[in-house]
Amino acid sequence: MKIGLFGFGKTGKAVASVILQNKEHSLQWIYRKTNRLNNRNASEFFGIESTDAGNIYSENNLSIEKLLDEQPVDAIIDFSSSDGIYTYGDAAARKDIKIISAISHYTAKEINFLKKLAKKATVFWSPNITLGINYLLYASTFLKKIAPSVDIEIIEEHFKDKKGISGTAIRIADALDIKDENINTVRAGGIVGKHEVIFGFPFQTVRLIHESISRDAFGNGALFAAEHLADKKSGFYKFEDLLHPYFNV
Repeated sequence: MKIGLFGFGKTGKAVASVILQNKEHSLQWIYRKTNRLNNRNASEFFGIESTDAGNIYSENNLSIEKLLDEQPVDAIIDFSSSDGIYTYGDAAARKDIKIISAISHYTAKEINFLKKLAKKATVFWSPNITLGINYLLYASTFLKKIAPSVDIEIIEEHFKDKKGISGTAIRIADALDIKDENINTVRAGGIVGKHEVIFGFPFQTVRLIHESISRDAFGNGALFAAEHLADKKSGFYKFEDLLHPYFNV
């Protein structure tokens, strides 16, 4: 699968590295807002031997329409910012390119735009695209169905400079139908990301924990999504849609 990547921050770099080292997929290009690293090659940047093109482009020097015409891709993976979807969304939908968004927070307006695109394109959104956290989410909702009146608290931990409640914690709270007040936030050091869901019963406690050790986990999750969306028709998909078949026992 030919992949285009939006965003080249800490997580975007980790994702690019994972794709470059995967023999089943090809990183065609990286598209970012700034001119920094413009026209550099990603494999050269990381010191990784790869046959992927992986060139880095800036929106200041090359339009997304021209890029998609000259270097077409099967899927766009987005680790940029919430407004990035407006840069490529319409063009990707017109060309039947699969949209895989890993943006943590979207406004209601941006979510509505994604759903509009999903009427003619395959659109996937996960605020945390790691496999493990989505296993946790699936298991949590299953346990809540068994014990709907159980007390639930969520603890989310991230690096010191991360602002606001994590999109993943909000997603878990929404899925479990609990308020944001039940989310407890910790910011310290360089924690990549840790989420714990505590189920408090009268005489026992169940804890489900997921911790990201490396940002490479986001790259593996993004490729998992890309592979499972390859044959999907237009529509709006979430991670649980891809996991559901594995839980049919």
